[in-house]
Amino acid sequence: QLKLVESGGGLVQPGESLRLSCAVTGFTLGYHDIGWFRQAPGKEREGVSWINSGGEYMEYADSVKGRFTLSRDNTVNTVALQMNSLKPEDTGVYFCAAGIVRRSWWSEPGRYSYWGQGIQVTVSS
Repeated sequence: QLKLVESGGGLVQPGESLRLSCAVTGFTLGYHDIGWFRQAPGKEREGVSWINSGGEYMEYADSVKGRFTLSRDNTVNTVALQMNSLKPEDTGVYFCAAGIVRRSWWSEPGRYSYWGQGIQVTVSS
């Protein structure tokens, strides 16, 4: 089966850290780009970060640059999003997605073929 499963979300205070993981089964992760998106209630899904199939190249939304870091381990089909210095505006449901994506279109949800179910991240005092 084709499946992406996020883990590692939860409730943290501002300034703290979380590490999200995306485990992929059903296809070879090493041949797909991975994007992270987030969505708050009533808002559109927005791109957070992107990593290419080999892990050499990454993109980040301006709002998370310097705070979030992507990595991937293709040997175990897992992508991690390390989130440091979290802010309340980082709150939302986070999704990982897989596809063959042009780098210039990395933040467009429609370019991804497979999606996880999402996981809640809440940053609050």
